[in-house]
Amino acid sequence: MISRYSRPKMAAVWESTNKFKKWMDVELAACFAHVQLGNISQEDYDTIVAKADFNVERIDEIEADIQHDVIAFLTNVAEYVGPASRFIHLGLTSSDVVDTAFSLLIQDSGAILLEDIAEFQRVLEARAQEHRFTLCMGRTHGVHAEPTTFGLKLTVFYEEMKRNVTRIEAALKTMRVGKVSGAVGNYAHMPPALEAIVCERLGVEASRSSTQILQRDRHAEFMNALAITAGTLERLATEIRALQKTEFNEVIEPFSSKQKGSSAMPHKRNPISCERVTGLARVIRGYAMTALENQNLWHERDISHSGAERVIFPDATIALDYMFGVMTRVVRDMTVNADQMKVNISRSYHVFFSQQLLLKLIGTGMSREDGYKLVQRNAISAFVEQVDFFEKVKTDSEITSCLSAKVLEDIFSFDSYTRHVDDIFNRVFVA
Repeated sequence: MISRYSRPKMAAVWESTNKFKKWMDVELAACFAHVQLGNISQEDYDTIVAKADFNVERIDEIEADIQHDVIAFLTNVAEYVGPASRFIHLGLTSSDVVDTAFSLLIQDSGAILLEDIAEFQRVLEARAQEHRFTLCMGRTHGVHAEPTTFGLKLTVFYEEMKRNVTRIEAALKTMRVGKVSGAVGNYAHMPPALEAIVCERLGVEASRSSTQILQRDRHAEFMNALAITAGTLERLATEIRALQKTEFNEVIEPFSSKQKGSSAMPHKRNPISCERVTGLARVIRGYAMTALENQNLWHERDISHSGAERVIFPDATIALDYMFGVMTRVVRDMTVNADQMKVNISRSYHVFFSQQLLLKLIGTGMSREDGYKLVQRNAISAFVEQVDFFEKVKTDSEITSCLSAKVLEDIFSFDSYTRHVDDIFNRVFVA
């Protein structure tokens, strides 16, 4: 991922130095296992541990000639270790190292993302509590439906983020696996006992069955969990973008005193942060498709997945980490224009009380069909004539003959839209 969208902690996971450190961890764990099994002397193992090192530039130099990154790595390590290096990579194939180390890298990146989610949830909850009873218009199909509260809007995203935690944790568990079983996964050159020791030492589970590689359904699951999580952030970003439209002016993303909105129009305050998140979510969704296509490899393996994975996993995790940073700031510092929300609620002339009215008419014994026609007639008339719905209803004798003035007053109350807010908040934040 380009530096523009990279934060240091996540970017460091995928740097070459860290990748080679993970490779070294696998190789040293294999040497340790060989000692336990009596294949390597303790003296040679101690020498390997003491001298093992690498230089990224030297590895790149060797690879440029031989066109094989693992051999380039091993060659460079041997330059540091000396004769005892003959025991490094003993009985292993490249994917034993690369795939097991890749699992470790995914664990590290996933842990950072879970930290990101926790911080984002803290900010979401704080703003939701702040606006627990801030009335705003709920919209379906982009059209006024019924009032809700801005706090309730945010609880939906908080609850969705809980599910994203479950998805990512499950995917990380699936990916918490290694394999040290050789060229086609049949342990021809090392026993399963060696794999068990290596994986235990690295904190992963040994794959029960594999080919030369770990099967890519695991990786696809993780990438799709990232894509769904990115979709949640995108959905919130889209909501904020929509509410920031001039005609709405209900929510405004942060805009610093030195920020410029347009090279041509000095008045502009554009939702560029949310738009950026929307665009990056599209990238991650595309990577999810690539990860799904990587499942289909020839026989015991090919490397058609390899080049793609070198791009999509660093990019997706770095991009999602960046998106969390952006959206955490947006939610924490966004302006919520409660007064404008009230103004916007009134712009549909309170026709949204139609369902309340319909239910009361049905309660008097009127058929649903007759009640619907009666309420719809007045609602459409109020909107077309730009007259408050309540005023229309009060002058309709068919309605007033069924419902008293007191009942009508109760119908046109906002209390029903906030009556169960506390119940929902308790389910989301307490349960």
